[in-house]
Amino acid sequence: MAGATRKPAAKRKATAASPRKKVSEISGVDKVLRMLPFSEEEVQRVITWIIVAVLAALAFAAAQYAGLTAAAYQQYAALAAKAGFQVQRIEVTGMERVDQLRVYQLVLAEKDRAMPLVDIDKVRMDLLQYGWIKDARVARRLPDTLAVEIIERTPTAIWQRNGKYSLIDAEGIVLQNIRPGEGGDLPMLNGNDANRHTVALSALLDKASALKSQVSGATWVGNRRWDIQFQTGETLALPEGEAAAAKALLNFARMDGVHRLLGRDLIHFDLRDPDRAYFRKAQKVEPAKVEKTEKVEKVEKVDTNEVISKTSGQTA
Repeated sequence: MAGATRKPAAKRKATAASPRKKVSEISGVDKVLRMLPFSEEEVQRVITWIIVAVLAALAFAAAQYAGLTAAAYQQYAALAAKAGFQVQRIEVTGMERVDQLRVYQLVLAEKDRAMPLVDIDKVRMDLLQYGWIKDARVARRLPDTLAVEIIERTPTAIWQRNGKYSLIDAEGIVLQNIRPGEGGDLPMLNGNDANRHTVALSALLDKASALKSQVSGATWVGNRRWDIQFQTGETLALPEGEAAAAKALLNFARMDGVHRLLGRDLIHFDLRDPDRAYFRKAQKVEPAKVEKTEKVEKVEKVDTNEVISKTSGQTA
């Protein structure tokens, strides 16, 4: 065609002969590595250390399985004992009510043992089996001392059930058995499993702090509710359930604040009915009748003038 322009042949051949550029694809791993703020050499070094650590852990596990590690550790403990790192002294602090002989019996099992062989966690767990001990801290004091710090529990009540008496703490844990009358002025909790509800009882009485100081004890009735005893001799029967018992106790505290119910002639208050309160008075005791008996006494007549004359004669 006349209007068409043709490219020069040489140029056309060069274009056809030019090779195509290859586009290299970047893998996902390379993309992640390029996003990290580390060079490739640093990344390779970290990977190498990870591989070495894994191999070391596998070798340690294999040695332990074969018993080589335990044997080496025993040899190390024997060398430490020869060097003077052996339990020669035991120091126990914090004991007031705890039976010291019993504590030392538990701890003295570690005496003359090499320090590396002392299982501190086991010693502590053995001590915690003793009811009086709330917590214990056990530490090695090199070269030859095992230090034990005892944290005791505090008795807060006496638990009585089936004629048996025990001191318990605020959590209801039994500390030791006692004989009647040995608990002093501690409040008395009566009933089977009453100690398991000690925390709930304390929380209940905290809601009426004005009455808590006047409580002398409580009885867990039927494994479902409390009867509260006061120092002035009265008993308050509370309903079942924490919410209902707390409401009844608060109502009683208000009534006592207004009418002074405690310390009078009332001996029992029943607030188990949410709509009505029942009070019971103490029975009146009739005075004992005294029979009158007439006694006839003989009175000798005395001559007054004779007595006066004798007295005046003695004075003269």
